[in-house]
Amino acid sequence: MPAVEAKVFHIDSLREFSTRIFLHFGITKEDATQAADVLASADLRGIDSHGVARLYSYFGLLNEGLINPKPRIAAVRSTLSTATIDGDNGLGLVVGPQANRIVMDMADKAGSGWVSVCNTNHFGIAGYYVLQALERDMIGWAMTNSSSLVTPLWGAQRMLGTNPIAIAFPGKEEPPIVIDFATSAVAYGKLEIARRKIESIPLGWGIDRNGRDTTNPEDIIDGGCMLPLGSDRERGGQKGYCLGVMVDVLCAVLGGANWGPFAPPFALRQVIPTRSVGKGIGHFFGAMRIDGFIDPAEFKRQIDEYVRTFRASKPAPGTNGPLIPGDPERLAEADRRKNGVPLLMPVVEDLRAISKQTGIPFD
Repeated sequence: MPAVEAKVFHIDSLREFSTRIFLHFGITKEDATQAADVLASADLRGIDSHGVARLYSYFGLLNEGLINPKPRIAAVRSTLSTATIDGDNGLGLVVGPQANRIVMDMADKAGSGWVSVCNTNHFGIAGYYVLQALERDMIGWAMTNSSSLVTPLWGAQRMLGTNPIAIAFPGKEEPPIVIDFATSAVAYGKLEIARRKIESIPLGWGIDRNGRDTTNPEDIIDGGCMLPLGSDRERGGQKGYCLGVMVDVLCAVLGGANWGPFAPPFALRQVIPTRSVGKGIGHFFGAMRIDGFIDPAEFKRQIDEYVRTFRASKPAPGTNGPLIPGDPERLAEADRRKNGVPLLMPVVEDLRAISKQTGIPFD
C-alpha cells in the first residue's frame, strides 16, 4: 500500500493555531489557551489521534452551534469530598480541566476528592488530567465515557464507548508511573490513523456490520463495532467489557450524563441517538493526597524502587526489557519537543480546510 506522507510542525505553532480557532468562536482567551494545551499535550506525548487531529471535529461542532462556547460550569450537588458538575454543554477541553481543578481543591481540604461530570463532550486524553494531579503531588484519576462504538462481549451491536481510564503515581527521582488506556481493544483514534494511512489493522480490534472479524478499518467505521479490551472470552474480553461498564456508570449514571448507546457522538457524521437518558457525555475525576495514607517521601521512594526493580527484571527476547507505564509517552514528548510533531497529510489538509474557512493562517 502507498505510504502516507507526514509533515513536521513545532508544537508552539500547533498550540497557537488551536488557540486562535477556539477564540474564533468566542471562547475566552483563558479557556481557548486551556483547550489548546490539552490538545498539545496529546501531540507531544505521541497520542496523535487526540491532538490537533481532533480539531476538525471540535471545529465542526462549534460551527454548528452544538457546543456552548461560554458555558456556566456549576456544581449541582456536593459534599466536602464529592460533587456532580454540570458542564453546560461546554467544550470538554475546558469543562474537564475545571472539574479536575475542583477535585484537586477538594483533596487539599478533605484528603481526597471525587467528581462526576455531565453535560459535556470529548475532553482529550485522560492522561492530561492525572499529569496535572502529579504537579500538585497527588494521585490523580480520570475517566470519560464516549459515543457507542464498542460491542459487549458476545455482542454485535455498538453499546459502549472506548471509555478510557487514567491514573498516575509520582516518584522522587524516577519518572512517574502514568497509566492511561482505553477499555476497548484499541482507541478509536488508531482506527482513524490506520484509515488515513490506508493500512490494515490486526485481528481482534473489531468486527464488521455482520459480526465477523475484520482487518479493514473501513468495515468497523462503516457500521461495524470495536471489540472490548481482550477482544474475546479466550483472551479476557470480559475484563475489558467490565471495565468499560464501570467507566460508563461512574461517568454517566452517577452524574446524570447519557450512558451506553445513548451517549451523543463526537463527530457530525456519526449517528445521533434517537433517545436521551441524561445530559451530554460524562467524565469522572479523582484526586488523593498521599499523606492521608503514608508519608509522601516514603511513598515516592517506594515508587522509585518499584520502577527500578521492574526495569531490572529479565527482558523478553529481542526487546530492551519491560516498559514502565508512561515510558513511550515520556520518550515521545522529549523527542517531539526537540524535533517537532509529525502530522499525517490528511490531518494537515483538515487543518488547512479550517484555515480557509476561518481566515486564520496555518502552515
